[in-house]
Amino acid sequence: MSPAKRLTKAARIILIGAPGVGKGTQSERLLSRFPQLASISSGDLLRENVRRRTPLGVQAEAAMQSGNLVPDSMILNLISDDMKSKGWLLPQSESSHSATSSSPSIDSSASFILDGFPRTASQATSLDSLVPVNFVVHLNTPPSVILSRIASRWVHEPSGRVYNTDFHPPKVPGKDDVTGELLTQRQDDSIETWQQRLRKFEETSKALLEHYHCRGVLWRVEGNSSDEISPQLFAEFEKRFC
Repeated sequence: MSPAKRLTKAARIILIGAPGVGKGTQSERLLSRFPQLASISSGDLLRENVRRRTPLGVQAEAAMQSGNLVPDSMILNLISDDMKSKGWLLPQSESSHSATSSSPSIDSSASFILDGFPRTASQATSLDSLVPVNFVVHLNTPPSVILSRIASRWVHEPSGRVYNTDFHPPKVPGKDDVTGELLTQRQDDSIETWQQRLRKFEETSKALLEHYHCRGVLWRVEGNSSDEISPQLFAEFEKRFC
């Protein structure tokens, strides 16, 4: 791993890519290489607020228990509250809880990767009022490569350990390295399920990508693996922010 790099300009990043493209891997590598970056995960914030029984968490849990999606405004409030707790939003920006308000004042040094939100163009429009995102990465790996990865993926269910017969095989074929127990393939790892997920992503991502293209912050990178994509991503990131 290359030495950590220092940012000279604040980076507010969103990674967009199909399921299985390696968004989590690229996010981890960016966070490791650029220690000034933080991660803001809407899913983690939601789970943490539900666990702590905060007012927002109680509202979100009620929505989920009634079978509804958590409203976009609630997710924005979670992100806003997290940024305030980090000292990134000025205290007087109470209006930032409204998705229709003007942009609040954000700490000029705040740099982060926003994970899990937005997923649609309407969510991106709402987010614009809260966070001045300045780098949106569209990660591209051919669907055939992603499907091949999934077909080669095996798991040890009790521990969650994941293997891939192409690039991270178990020491003994079909057996977990630690326990020697049999590996299985997840039901939701069927090719049919993944083809549906990839088609759904293609449909929902078009307007989202167009939104950020029009704002002039979209950058596209291609590769068949995370190791192919990372050097390109690092080079572009350093050119923009270091």
